[in-house]
Amino acid sequence: MWECSGKSERDGEQIYLFEEDKGRAEITIRKHGEILAGFLSLKLGNQPFRENDNLELIEPVTLEIELAQKPRAVTAMYLHRDWWTRPEFTDDLGKIPDRTQSVFMEYDDGAGYLLPLSGNQFKAYAKGEKKGILSLTMTSYMAGMNQLCEPVFLMTTGKELYSAVNSAFDEAVKLKGIPGKEKKNYPDMFQYLGWCSWDAFYTDITEEKVQEKAKELKEKNVPVRWMLMDDGWLSVHDQRLYSMAPETEKFPRGFLEMTAEIKRNTDIKWFGVWHAFGGYWGGIEPGSPLAEEEKDNLFSTTNGKLLPYPEAERGYGFFRDWYEQLRRDGIDFVKVDGQSAVKNYYENDRPVPLAAAQTHMALEGAAAAYMGGRLINCMGMAMENILGRQGSAISRNSDDFVPDHEDGFKEHLLQNAYNALYHDELYYLDWDMFWTSHKDAGKHGLLRAISGGPVYFSDRIGETDGEAVRPLVYRDGRILKMDRGAKPSPDCIFTDPQKEGLCKLTNVGGCGENRKAGVIAAFNISPGCQKSTISPADIYDLKGDQFLVYDYFRQETMVMDREEKLEITVESEGTAFFLILPYQEDIIFFGLLDKYISFHSIMEVKHDTHMTMAVLRQGGKAAFYSEKNICRVLVNGKDQTNQLDHQGYMYQIDCMQEVGTVILMIETKDAL
Repeated sequence: MWECSGKSERDGEQIYLFEEDKGRAEITIRKHGEILAGFLSLKLGNQPFRENDNLELIEPVTLEIELAQKPRAVTAMYLHRDWWTRPEFTDDLGKIPDRTQSVFMEYDDGAGYLLPLSGNQFKAYAKGEKKGILSLTMTSYMAGMNQLCEPVFLMTTGKELYSAVNSAFDEAVKLKGIPGKEKKNYPDMFQYLGWCSWDAFYTDITEEKVQEKAKELKEKNVPVRWMLMDDGWLSVHDQRLYSMAPETEKFPRGFLEMTAEIKRNTDIKWFGVWHAFGGYWGGIEPGSPLAEEEKDNLFSTTNGKLLPYPEAERGYGFFRDWYEQLRRDGIDFVKVDGQSAVKNYYENDRPVPLAAAQTHMALEGAAAAYMGGRLINCMGMAMENILGRQGSAISRNSDDFVPDHEDGFKEHLLQNAYNALYHDELYYLDWDMFWTSHKDAGKHGLLRAISGGPVYFSDRIGETDGEAVRPLVYRDGRILKMDRGAKPSPDCIFTDPQKEGLCKLTNVGGCGENRKAGVIAAFNISPGCQKSTISPADIYDLKGDQFLVYDYFRQETMVMDREEKLEITVESEGTAFFLILPYQEDIIFFGLLDKYISFHSIMEVKHDTHMTMAVLRQGGKAAFYSEKNICRVLVNGKDQTNQLDHQGYMYQIDCMQEVGTVILMIETKDAL
């Protein structure tokens, strides 16, 4: 353990010096507003010809930091697998798990956030080793190096966690020179409902099965607009790719005729394929025709794999050739898995942050050129991937949906909810597929509705229940997408919802006239019945002082002030869901209540003294709230007043038969 041998200041920075016989190190702390940035410069002695001490492959450097103010609660987001994170809840920094890459901290007067960084050659993790001490380890997965000069961490504070995390990532994108989420293009294709083959067929996929599934979706009038052919279509031997063409026994005609037929005979518009970051899980088969054709674009690793070259220009050549062929064969997008296996692929050949950034650059360049940027990143939640991509917009946010896992929904919810607290800062989040015919289909559907990302399912042939997805989509397949990733409410961030309380997720979305409304979904994944509260103030980015709150499942409406709390009770494995709209006019439109995110359907609202007009995206169960007496209701110019149902001040009218947009005209008179 090297001890600090001196401290100084330079241009407002604090410099901590460490000098030993073996070398010299400097830790620099820069402060900018509420942001602390830590950097490490280290150089070991290097004899001209004698044996030297060099840095080890894994965790050659560990920094121990004692914080001036100890947090009262900590939620650590750690890599439980190489590619996914999940939360650990504790009250001691010394107890956070190894390979933690986001640390949320709660203080009496606010919140703090620690982001261990991935630099150019080294990446940092946080881990607990000593009580009250924060340890940061650095590694490159490249042995024998004798120096480094890298950013190590960003630490931020705020009144609440959301702003602290946002500040850290705003600074991270500047350090890394990558675009923020607001500068990324969300492909229009993912505004529509999709289907994936994985949980339907696993690797036993064939053209006949894809054709049959497409036919079923058409017959059931399920408005799927894209299909993803997951693992199983590729030409592989022993987990290694030997051809860029699909396996001939499964797809004897290739893809072009099949995709053209399905697009012609159904409403499917886009087809995609899955592949791994290395081509296939084990890379490219040495000695194969593909290996010979792509030899200038492939790299032989120390551990015996043949992989896309981990330099952008040469790696691009491999993905370019593949995607050009796929595009000619009728393929419109790709899902790329196994991205955080970079360290396993290239260890002792390239520093992992460098290999990740260069391979992402190659992949994204080809996806932009040939797939219009339609790319789903997957198995890529290690920080070298999160901070290493140059522009792609979508990233998977959790481990797989596992239909046969007894408690699968609990873990799926837990990972997606807490990962979104940091992952949402740079990406639109993919909460994975689900089954529409499943004991938890209703909860999975609601979770996807509030997720703010793509929505797709993976039913087997004959098992799609269209009613399970209709609350999530319009008739044309467009999803009712929310503005960001759904995130836990402030009172849930530092408590384990598997042990007590509820997991409450919030989000916001447009409700016409450039205004925003919010939602709160409360899931009980704790033992037994649980009590809690909900409040408009739970939604950190929802503006306003007074709100109309609608209990979606109990069909009850109430007016609440921003800080007001409503007590709720949710049964074991149960769910509650609330729509929260600004309370500003005499008539407040909820939109289409046959959709979870009902207010998304509101395109325009106009108010006059005794007449209010709303334009809805399509027909359905339209609803509005009015404390004034209703004189007349027109639906697309037709008087439908006698069709109006109401309970208290809440009114509903069935517009299911209307085609296209719906114009509602509500005529009122002052209440007596």
